[in-house]
Amino acid sequence: MPSRTYALFRNAILAERQVTCVYEGRHRELCPHIIGTNKSGEEAVLAWQFAGESSGSLPQWRCLKLANVSGARARDGHWYEGGSHRTTQTCVSDIDLDINVDVRGLRSR
Repeated sequence: MPSRTYALFRNAILAERQVTCVYEGRHRELCPHIIGTNKSGEEAVLAWQFAGESSGSLPQWRCLKLANVSGARARDGHWYEGGSHRTTQTCVSDIDLDINVDVRGLRSR
């Protein structure tokens, strides 16, 4: 059974809502795009971080292991597409939900 955090991120993708959370000790403001499990079977999400704290420059793509996320909350706000789709994502190996496929129907898997 998926975790509560997984359900929150999944529902945020379906509704195109932003998520705020703490990940690795930093406040993050994200638009989740792809959710499922990684190669190790851990719940993971690929998200576009547009604001909050980061060790590098923003905005940028983030791969989050959901077990390391705390204080996650969904909120309304502008949906950020993210940039640079030139490389294939490797964050989520077993995809449950992809906003561009399952919500928007923009491409197939």
